[in-house]
Formats: sequence, structure tokens, C-alpha cells
Amino acid sequence: MARILLGVSGGIAAYKALELVRLATKAGHSVRVVQTPAALEFVGAASFAALTGAPVLVGEHDRDPARGAFPDQRPPDHEPPSHLELVRNADVLVVAPATANTIAKLAHGLADNLLTSAALAATCPLLVAPAMNHHMWHNAATQANVELLRARGATVLEPGTGALATRDEWGAGRLTEPSDLLAAVELLVPSGSRPWDGLRVLVTAGGTREPIDAVRYVGNRSSGRMGLALAAEAAARGARVALVAANVALAGAPGVRRLDVETAAELLAACEREFADCDVLLMAAAVADFTPSQPAGGKLEKRGREGLTIALEPTVDVLARLAAGRAPGQTIVGFAAQHGAGALERGREKLLRKGLDAIVVNDVSREGIGFDALDNEVTIVSVDGERHVPRATKMEVARAIADAVDALRATRAPTSSAAP
Repeated sequence: MARILLGVSGGIAAYKALELVRLATKAGHSVRVVQTPAALEFVGAASFAALTGAPVLVGEHDRDPARGAFPDQRPPDHEPPSHLELVRNADVLVVAPATANTIAKLAHGLADNLLTSAALAATCPLLVAPAMNHHMWHNAATQANVELLRARGATVLEPGTGALATRDEWGAGRLTEPSDLLAAVELLVPSGSRPWDGLRVLVTAGGTREPIDAVRYVGNRSSGRMGLALAAEAAARGARVALVAANVALAGAPGVRRLDVETAAELLAACEREFADCDVLLMAAAVADFTPSQPAGGKLEKRGREGLTIALEPTVDVLARLAAGRAPGQTIVGFAAQHGAGALERGREKLLRKGLDAIVVNDVSREGIGFDALDNEVTIVSVDGERHVPRATKMEVARAIADAVDALRATRAPTSSAAP
């Protein structure tokens, strides 16, 4: 397990850092927290101290009762400078949220508070998770500072896109969700050998869009969050991961090779190129069942039309085609977004019909889970039984699915051909 030094700067997203600490300590990591004075305006030091079980430091001259030790260490018998001892013991320094001001200081080597002084003394990996207004994020100065940090070896995550703190504003600038942030941290500091070292994993995410004309399309509400979580978890376990992302606007995890596609046909082509070399397929993408037969080359005009009839034709069943051509030893997990009563029965039928090893069933009729939501609740169904995963973040659900893959690979050889 890792020793994580978390630097919290003064932004509204500081409250999310509490959840990061909770998840990290729950996963067995040891955490110390350094706050900037501005961060205290958003979250008090006592909250972080309660979650970490360790003192929180703010000022450069604050005395550290733990003398730079993490909760899993014995304090030294002397009192070293905090900004030096903390980073000497840390496996990774994470700055989350990182404001535009703190990013500028990190990029230019300023050391006017404990956090920036510690960063300047750090020899461990540095992970920066920006959070700010979208105008500040897109400002040329901020972008130049980010590129400078990356050029020096820091990992700077792309912020999320969505509603911002200011009323009625939308754009890039949201702090990476805590579960995804922890996955990025664990990818940077793997401890020893990892269970999926050498494994090749293919993940699909998002939803395909089938063009009606040059402007409009037939699509679905999938954001790609579940697939991104699966890709991040597979990478954190040591796998080499290829992610086929269908219209996914969210940033993916570091270390994941990404292929962006739009239509079902493009997703099929990308999967067919990658599938032969993979050991595990996690098919989380929502692939359109139908596509317009004759999409218009330009834009269909409304003027003069009393109605519009669109002829649809079925798309190729990507998952069934891949499963039919599988090689011995490959493990295939499908996903079934069902609606309402009978979800599990329909999922089991799909499992057998397509010749899968497991299928992840979720009921998208339920509020707050499934498409374009941060949480999910699923049942993992295999021919040997089923496991219900109660409502949790998609990153936690991804861990449960990865555990199910381990169980499948350990207890039985995957089927070598599709079931009739």
C-alpha cells in the first residue's frame, strides 16, 4: 500500500478531497494532508485529521506532532523540517484540488507555503488534479503551466466537464471524481507485482451514434463512465489496456491506450483489430441496435416537411461476433442495460445466447444509477451463479467486476466457442 501526501489548495472542490481520503484509507493506503491557508476557507483541518488519523499541517512553521511520519510509521526521535520529511516518506504527492494559482506556483518553482515548498523538495511522483472555472482552465497561461509541469514529468489529469460552481456555467474544470483520482494514484505507485501484470484487456465504453444526416444522429445516454472505470481498474491491476471509446467526452486514466470511434461499424472495426491479442474483453459500450439505412449527406431541412420517416436497419451484433470468434483462454464479459421487471432473466438469456463468461446486468429504470450517473448497482451473472453489487460508485463497481473476472479465470477455463 502507498503513502499518499495530499495537498489541498483553496477551491470549492476541496470538499471532494475528503472523499478521496476516505476511499484511500479504506483501500489500505496511509495518508497525510497538507492544506494551503486558502483551503481552510472551504474545509477545516479537523475533518482531514479525523479521516487520516494524523495531524494536518498548514503553515510552514507548524509543529508536526508526528514529526513527518505517516500513520503506518513510527515518528523519528528528532524533529525534522516538515516539508522535507513528509515528501521523503511519501510514495506520491497528490495536489487535489489544484487551483490555477497553485498550478502556476508549481510550474514556476515558487515556494511560498508548506504545500509548494514540499512540492519543490519532492522526489516522488507528482499528480496534479486541476479544478477551476472553465475560463481559467482554458486561459493560455494555465495551459502553458500545465504543459510545463507535464514536460517535467508530473502527471496532470484533465478536469471533468459539467456544471461548475458558478450558477449557470458549464464547461471543463470539475475536479476528477475521487474514485477515478484514486485509480490514477494507484496507477502511479503500484506496490510490487500486480495481479494483472502481463494481462491484455480490451474495454469498450460510451454509446455509438448512428447518423441521420450531417447534424443529427440516433444515439443513447451513455457517458462512458463505467467503461472508463473498468479501464482504470484494469490498468491499476497491471494490465495493458486498450479502450475503445464511443463518443466519450470524459478524460481517461493515465496509461490506457485509447481509440475513439463514433458509430457501431467503427466500434466493430476497432474491436476486431484489438480482440485477437486480448485476454479479457469488457464490453461496457452501449452499441446501437439499429442505424439509419440511408443517412443524408447534408442537413435535412424542416421547412416544407410535414413529417419525416427514417428507415432503420439492424447493426451487426458486435459482442456476439467477437464471442463467436474467440480463442481458447479468452474471457468475455458483456453488459446488459435493462429496464424494469425481468432484467435478470433477460440478462441470463443474453449470456447464453451470445456465449459469454459473464454478463453485468443493471436496471436503468432506477433513479440515480446507470446511464450518465456517478453510481451504479449491478448483478454479475455467470453460468455458475450471480453476485449482486449494491449501489456504489462506478469505480467500486469496476473493482467488483474485476474480482469476478479473477474468479472466472481461476475456477474454470473460458468457453472456446459461442453457445448455440
